[in-house]
Amino acid sequence: MYRTKTCGELRLADAGQTVTISGWVQRIRKMGGMTFVDIRDRYGITQVVFNNEVDAALCEEANHLGREFVVQITGKVAERYAKNPEMPTGDIEIEAQTLTVLNRSEVPPFTIEDESDGGDDIRMKYRYLDLRRPCVRANIELRHRMTMEVRRYLDSKGFLEIETPMLVGSTPEGARDFVVPSRMNPGQFYALPQSPQTLKQLLMVSGMDRYFQIVKCFRDEDLRADRQPEFTQIDCEMSFVNQDDIINLFEGMAKHLFKELRGVELTEPFIRMPWADAMRLYGSDKPDLRFGMTFVELMDVLKGHGFSVFDNAAYIGGICATGAANYTRKQLDQLTDFVKRPQIGAKGMVYARVEADGNVKSSVDKFYTQETLQELKKAMNARPGDLILILSGDDVMKTRKQLCELRLEMGRQLGLRDKNKFACLWVVDFPMFEWSDEEQRLMAMHHPFTHPKDEDIPLLDTDPAAVRADAYDMVVNGVEVGGGSIRIHDSELQAKMFEILGFTPEKAQEQFGFLMNAFKYGAPPHGGLAYGLDRWVSLFAGLDSIRDCIAFPKNNSGRDVMLDAPAALDQKQLDELNLAIDIRDKE
Repeated sequence: MYRTKTCGELRLADAGQTVTISGWVQRIRKMGGMTFVDIRDRYGITQVVFNNEVDAALCEEANHLGREFVVQITGKVAERYAKNPEMPTGDIEIEAQTLTVLNRSEVPPFTIEDESDGGDDIRMKYRYLDLRRPCVRANIELRHRMTMEVRRYLDSKGFLEIETPMLVGSTPEGARDFVVPSRMNPGQFYALPQSPQTLKQLLMVSGMDRYFQIVKCFRDEDLRADRQPEFTQIDCEMSFVNQDDIINLFEGMAKHLFKELRGVELTEPFIRMPWADAMRLYGSDKPDLRFGMTFVELMDVLKGHGFSVFDNAAYIGGICATGAANYTRKQLDQLTDFVKRPQIGAKGMVYARVEADGNVKSSVDKFYTQETLQELKKAMNARPGDLILILSGDDVMKTRKQLCELRLEMGRQLGLRDKNKFACLWVVDFPMFEWSDEEQRLMAMHHPFTHPKDEDIPLLDTDPAAVRADAYDMVVNGVEVGGGSIRIHDSELQAKMFEILGFTPEKAQEQFGFLMNAFKYGAPPHGGLAYGLDRWVSLFAGLDSIRDCIAFPKNNSGRDVMLDAPAALDQKQLDELNLAIDIRDKE
């Protein structure tokens, strides 16, 4: 038997017992004739003491241990003289009687501790060592607990967990597919699913009524902190439901997860905010409601006073940062540089301070009288000590997005984005379509199977750009953690949707004929939602990136630096797959 106890379970009540533990050497400390060795496993750390006066040979053996050696130790549990209240096992230690080295270790390339000295690249290369760190392991354990709670909740609501295939057909809408060549069907390719969208709709046609799956999805797109080329969805679909039914059930699931995993009781219904309001007030379809600073449009106040930047603008908007009038000129210049970064793209920023006496001092004072600046103060609902920040531009939506970035940065600087505070909402009534400059056509904002709002269906023939969708996203702290929609279940309406998106009937039949044909056999009204498991875990763990809650993630270039993937294939494999790539020409 390698162990009778783990390294995290011994307590003072176990004093006097003889136990065996196994694990990795965390650290070694020598004090006089005593050697103290901390042994770590998944469950915690236990201190073992080797006494030179009791067994000199055993103590000498312990002195030759190295970090990350795998060892087995038998000894007696004793009350610890210098207790450590920071450790669950801090009241006890094991007085060693035997030591067996199960495996030696080279010196690891970084310290296996929460505050590691290893950078991101080296830790990703040796991810199996990084996973030994308690802080990373805790994220994986949180992920496990979340999946178990998800399954418990959905099972209690009558859902069936059903697996769908990983090798599917490529779809032209959405992100780029990862494709897989078929050796048995030369010149033809599978795609890895971006989501099980059409398959879960077919499960509704088949009468399964309530489906879920914790499923891997794949998208070949540029990476960000909340994106990986492969990610995990909590994918769900329901029959005979409307938007309220779905929102209520999955809001209940979110509240269940908050209570069980974070001990946070959310009793109030989540806010439901139309997409148009979210864009007007926050410049984002995933607004962070942990703090205020809502946008105020200032065209009527600031336009037409001789300041050409504002006079020629299509949009002028401002935010009020409470108590920030003490910002220095250097800090304001840094904010200006921030919004002028290429990633944001603003041409500049105007600011105005509300002084203690109520007067307003602005960076464009020479263009505006104090009377006009007082109108600005009133419009912004600003008070003495507040700072007003203003952006303008010739593209309304683009300028709002720039102001959104400025708002988030101010929230960060003022300490308003507390990771232990949670602001949840639903964004609803999304536009059905968005214009693509690249494609020069309307594209589905979500996907082509989304049902338009019933009252907007007549607009499909006259003004499709004005049509709103029966779509909804759940947003927590400015992060979209899930989204879904009511689906089209009528084959004629689905055909109309494909027509607006530029599909010929033949192309629609080629790509989606299996779904449209299925609708002819009695498809029920249905809809669903997919939560991003990685995003939920990172949110609950207080992480800035989803990477540290995934066991083996990719880096920012989409590479697995541990496995060195993706990698070239040898010529024999390429030939078997009928891929016309001759690597010999490149050598």
